[in-house]
Amino acid sequence: MPRRKRSQKRKILPDPVYNEVLVSKFINKLLVDGKKSLSEKIFYDTVDTAAKKLNEDPMKIFRKVLDNVRPQLEVKSRRVGGATYQVPIEVPVDRGYALAMKWLINYARGRKEKSMSEKLVNEFLDAYSEKGLSIKKKEDTHKMAEANRAFAHYMW
Repeated sequence: MPRRKRSQKRKILPDPVYNEVLVSKFINKLLVDGKKSLSEKIFYDTVDTAAKKLNEDPMKIFRKVLDNVRPQLEVKSRRVGGATYQVPIEVPVDRGYALAMKWLINYARGRKEKSMSEKLVNEFLDAYSEKGLSIKKKEDTHKMAEANRAFAHYMW
């Protein structure tokens, strides 16, 4: 955290195909070694394949997947006296989407399919039907926050 003034948020331009900022952020998170064209290709192949399998609009699928994985609560460490407490807090919308994207990409990378596009499609389909590892991560985060609800009064 800066001491003097808040750092400014960078304005991210929307992607050229769907004209969505969230898609652009997802593509940037998918980026490996600066190969943006490859990550764009992977993402667009993924949403097209998912749209064909589900017979729905690709952006509706993407939005629903992100909303299904996005957490509403998380825990934050807070030192009070000599003890550290895990205090549950509500997750801001921007951070929720960032966490959802990170979890989707990380768990897709850990899958056993052959290409990254296939891995991401299957993770999207699992998240769309509310199962899979990224949904489990969200539920674990919520359980942790629920278990530490007694320390909510330490949030100030």
